[in-house]
Amino acid sequence: MSTRRGRLALLLAVGACTIAPGPPDTSLPDVGAPPTGFGTLRQEDVSITLRSGDLSLLVTPLHRSVTHVTAPDTERRLTALVAAHATPGREDGSGLFLVSLFSDRPDVGFVPEDVQLIALGFRLRPSTIVALTPTWGERRLRQREQEMAVYDFADGVDLERDLVLVYGLVQSAQWSAILPRILAERARVRARAGLGA
Repeated sequence: MSTRRGRLALLLAVGACTIAPGPPDTSLPDVGAPPTGFGTLRQEDVSITLRSGDLSLLVTPLHRSVTHVTAPDTERRLTALVAAHATPGREDGSGLFLVSLFSDRPDVGFVPEDVQLIALGFRLRPSTIVALTPTWGERRLRQREQEMAVYDFADGVDLERDLVLVYGLVQSAQWSAILPRILAERARVRARAGLGA
């Protein structure tokens, strides 16, 4: 396994241990959203990655249209975050993203506000950032330890269109490759649930 793939696997493994999974979602799915419990994708399959110097970022949309295509354990974990952090009227996770930061080197600084999105040519800044790890406020990464927070882009983000992740002067346009994977899995999820494509 390459060093980069090893770091990503560690990042996801630590994230899985940090947030206890909630109970299964037994509610009816939203119209247009894939049904819950039938996805197979991993968190890394639906997340944008970006590297800036010694800092690695993993940014995961928490909207139901994305979380419902992930494997059941991942879906439960991400849905629990939405339940804890969504505002009234946005219980579907609209505008919410899980941001995970990691570094192989010790004492690497980060600026939480520098994590931004570009959608339809407009730069979007988070309206709120809620730390999930107790040392987030130190703005320093310990070696091979993860910092996580939930970002709320209150204006909302259209996940059906191109989306660019920005950190400082570095950008990632990976979403254009991730979205077709999600759309294909949505069709498979509907087929598994007996709803057709």
